[in-house]
Amino acid sequence: MKIINNPNKSEWSEILKRPTQTVNDIEATVNQIFDDINQNGDKAIKKYTQKFDSVNLESNIVSVEEIDEAIKKVPANLQNAIKKAKQNIEVFHAAQKTSKIEVETTNGVLCWQEKRPIEKVGVYIPGGTAPLFSTVLMLCVPAQIAGCKEIILCSPPNKKGELAQEILYAAKLCGVTQIFKIGGIQAIAGLTFGTETIPQVYKIFGPGNQFVTVAKQLATKHGVAIDMPAGPSELLVVADETANASYIASDLLSQAEHGIDSQVILVSTSKELINLVSEEIEKQLNMLPRKAIAEKAIENSKLIYVENNDLALQLINEYGPEHFIICAKNEDFYVNHIMNAGSVFIGNYTPESAGDYASGTNHTLPTTGFSKAYSGVNLDSFLKSMTFQKISKEGLLNIGETIELMAEAEGLQAHKNAVSIRLKDLKK
Repeated sequence: MKIINNPNKSEWSEILKRPTQTVNDIEATVNQIFDDINQNGDKAIKKYTQKFDSVNLESNIVSVEEIDEAIKKVPANLQNAIKKAKQNIEVFHAAQKTSKIEVETTNGVLCWQEKRPIEKVGVYIPGGTAPLFSTVLMLCVPAQIAGCKEIILCSPPNKKGELAQEILYAAKLCGVTQIFKIGGIQAIAGLTFGTETIPQVYKIFGPGNQFVTVAKQLATKHGVAIDMPAGPSELLVVADETANASYIASDLLSQAEHGIDSQVILVSTSKELINLVSEEIEKQLNMLPRKAIAEKAIENSKLIYVENNDLALQLINEYGPEHFIICAKNEDFYVNHIMNAGSVFIGNYTPESAGDYASGTNHTLPTTGFSKAYSGVNLDSFLKSMTFQKISKEGLLNIGETIELMAEAEGLQAHKNAVSIRLKDLKK
């Protein structure tokens, strides 16, 4: 990892660049595939599955028999681990339920807000080098709690034309209604337009590579909502001389092994710690089965020394990490003042992987700096807030003139008339 000592603020934007292609680099490809699937449906889906996943599928639908067979192959101890993680995720997300909010804003004017589930949601589960069955829990558990009627899951097949048995087990556990063996851009396009077999959905959830991220953004141009732009994984750790170098190295590598376009950063007020972490990374890297992937990600990553906590915090808020770990004696300073982060992990015994799997918080989070404006997935992501109002005769008499004056000032006479005609009858 590259060590950077006390960089000038003018250099921060360059230092903190993500190792991703620009949207322009890949948007043309995404547009082409979207147009093809919009016009040719399942035929185009099959073509791109063959091209990108190197498998020729007779059907992209996962049958009930396939699910049942896969479940039998999941070891009992792993099934129990998945159930335990599901329970913790349920506890945390169920606690996010809110009750109806009702208020009389003026005598006779009753306003309230209620939440309704999004009826049809699409869930994208990355496959490839690491089929993320944990993401099934993170997306489908809150969808279940929210009451979504249709939960459509897409994930890329392996070379045998199969999905990971753990993905199918988790999907069954979480009440997924349909599962499709489709990955990448073509999965997002299928969920956006619908095909002969794939239902069109109202909102698409799930992380993915840069192509999936751009595809999701393009889906919004066709009237389908998305959870957030969630691309390659990233982690920033802030630490001082009190931190444990081996713990920090393990956390950095845990994200580096996600993919070659992942990025990990250490920001520290201790040069000695930076050197120790650098040494630990080399030691631990050699023991990883996914060493080749982690090494590529480490090339995009940095160890940054800054003089004090204030500078560290400014730099971190500028970066807006997906995951943010705090291992410093003055942890309250960072906890109280961090503004831009997807999920925060505090203390030496809170590894980021806890949030990835089983602590209960959601691991589907905004990346590439979008934490400055987006939240991670939560229960409200699967709900819509609807407002209601009921105005009595007394209420309209109380606010009628206000509405008339405002409508007239905006030059919207019909708006004024809608009130005036009622007030005329009430005042007779």
